[in-house]
Amino acid sequence: MRTATTIEASGGRDAVEFAVEAERLGLDVCWVAEAWGADAPSPLGYLAARTTRMLLGSGVIQVGTRSPVTIAQTAMTLAHLSGGRFLLGLGVSGPQVMEGLHGTPFGHPLGRMRETVTIVRRVFTGEKVSFSGSHHQIPLPGSKPMRVGLPPVSVPVYLATLSPRMLELTGEIADGWLGTSFVPERADAYLSHLDAGLARACRARDSLDICQGAEIALVDEAGLAQAVAGRRKELAFSLGGMGTATANFYNDAYSRQGWAEVAARVRERWQAGDRDGAAALVTDEMVLATTLIGTEDMVRARLVTWREAGVDTVRLYPAGDTLAARLDTLARGIVLVRSLR
Repeated sequence: MRTATTIEASGGRDAVEFAVEAERLGLDVCWVAEAWGADAPSPLGYLAARTTRMLLGSGVIQVGTRSPVTIAQTAMTLAHLSGGRFLLGLGVSGPQVMEGLHGTPFGHPLGRMRETVTIVRRVFTGEKVSFSGSHHQIPLPGSKPMRVGLPPVSVPVYLATLSPRMLELTGEIADGWLGTSFVPERADAYLSHLDAGLARACRARDSLDICQGAEIALVDEAGLAQAVAGRRKELAFSLGGMGTATANFYNDAYSRQGWAEVAARVRERWQAGDRDGAAALVTDEMVLATTLIGTEDMVRARLVTWREAGVDTVRLYPAGDTLAARLDTLARGIVLVRSLR
């Protein structure tokens, strides 16, 4: 398995210094997140100049916040600046962010994603761009098609998806899948849909990079309970605070993996304002099944399970109260992954 991490640059220079040091530690891929804080392309341009070896990816650029051609221009620019090390990660985000923050309708995410990827890849070729779809029309009637003024380039496209239909689309058209909330023992909840999309496109599983992420915290047995407890509120936020009262893709993902009743109760408590009560409902099993929290032996065994479930790249979100502590956890995680090769 390859090793990866994700940073979010709202915290300032610590995040990018973390990424620079991560390359020195031997990390293979660094993804840069974009939610409602810092954008992804700006720190990626900075990291392209500060690093030389590891791959850099947008994890993710939110479809709908930019035109497809702007996304392609950004990807091509970063690919050239980084010497071909850029990976384009795309996601549709959720209705709360898209409509509440960007003022962009969230409807028809499947169609918008398909059209965006199609247009982006046409721009990559360097040819004049023409496209007529349900959501995008390029050029507009009466205008002439144009090409971007950048050399053609091939950039791998990764999709961050959770719902069954979006997973099928990922298998059909993407080079990689950026997954989360993953339980390797119940991997079929995701992989069956990815495989359906792969089959539709007559592709093999090894043509799709399965890139999964999880928090990693290496503790002794005495500290295990505290580490698990510290993760409960974060998981409760994903189950109850992400999305809207009727649309929460994280809640749906946990429900499909066997925790429908608990996930529904957590969302109900969270949306009622009882954050502590919501966190208390999250079980130890839910935390340990979807993270890499435990002793070194426990985490090594979980990594073996991840690999056997089909994970190609593991994204490590290292725990720690300081930059040095997070880097230490990341370094130990990289060593554990390498020990499996």
